[in-house]
Amino acid sequence: MIKKKVERLDKSSSSKAKKTSESSKAEPKTMEELLSAYGGVFSGIAVGTKVKGTVTEKSKGKLVVDIGAKSEGLVAERAYREAEEYIKTLSVGDEIEGTVLISETPDGYTILSLRHSAENAIWKDIESAKEKLRPVEVEVKGVVPSGLTVFYHGLMGFIPTTQLGKEAAESVQSLVGKKIKAVVIDFDRDVKKIIFSEKEVSEKEELEDIRQAMKDLKEGDIFEGEVTTIYDFGCFVKIEVGKGKKKVPLEGLVHVSELEWNKVDNPEDVVEVGDRVKVKLIGRRDSKLAFSIRQTMEDPWGQVSQKYEKDKEYKGKVSKVSDFGVFIQLEPGVEGLIHITKIPPDRKLHRGDEVKVYIEDIDEQEKRLSLGLVLTAKPVGYK
Repeated sequence: MIKKKVERLDKSSSSKAKKTSESSKAEPKTMEELLSAYGGVFSGIAVGTKVKGTVTEKSKGKLVVDIGAKSEGLVAERAYREAEEYIKTLSVGDEIEGTVLISETPDGYTILSLRHSAENAIWKDIESAKEKLRPVEVEVKGVVPSGLTVFYHGLMGFIPTTQLGKEAAESVQSLVGKKIKAVVIDFDRDVKKIIFSEKEVSEKEELEDIRQAMKDLKEGDIFEGEVTTIYDFGCFVKIEVGKGKKKVPLEGLVHVSELEWNKVDNPEDVVEVGDRVKVKLIGRRDSKLAFSIRQTMEDPWGQVSQKYEKDKEYKGKVSKVSDFGVFIQLEPGVEGLIHITKIPPDRKLHRGDEVKVYIEDIDEQEKRLSLGLVLTAKPVGYK
């Protein structure tokens, strides 16, 4: 009986020793486990201190650093893996900076983390890539309505739909999980934001032609172009610029206020897709152009003082009815206001009505006409 008890005790002790051995071999996952694995904190450099040193040895899964102390610095296990991409760029003799995780292990090493240095290296690489328009490789993680989410060396980035080339834009779902080339066009380290452009790689030559063509444009230039799309706020017009046979297509916006000298409520009342129109370049910012159609036409206000006189009667058409009065168009681009106080209560005017008016005042500088309504009958209540 005693012999069996001894055997059970031996087995129990053996089992515990085995578990302890297995536990000691398990990889530390937290700072506490890491400290425990190396026997706690010993005398030496304080935990959290940033130290500089020189790489003296580099092997698979281990980096040894001369930090000028009685012990050498060591980057291994989890600390090695989290900075592995950065470590690949290092060579023996390189100077680096690390953060102390463990002051001194039983075997005499100071355990270091290179996380901060690795992060700095990535952001420096991002800055350099942006300055040089150098393509980098990113991994596509997902598709959202406004573009693609990507990863670059563990950092999240974004490619807007407008920065995808034609081929990529037509097959966005097929890009998920793949690595593609892109160029950094903007970044903000404080909020960890990186914006990439895929078309700066896939359509590089075309974009370079556009940028060169943009340099040759001057505000005030007149072009003939074609209306490509129409929106509530205006329309887009495509022009072609360049010398010789090589013509570069450029597109710009004609705001609704620049369609005609006359006020336009609905652009589709004025232009149609496919119309050939003359446009004047009135603004440019980056790769965006602003055009005007009305400024290619003669300003009707330039002849107002010759065509219209005070106190004389003219025919016009109601162009707008507001709370403070009625606007009357005398000709396209020239309209005036009859104030509400000058309209009899029983006289109802509607848009499109033809009326007779007389001119009370002309302000050419402000392009304003003050009008009065020519009455054809006595107002109700008039004595």
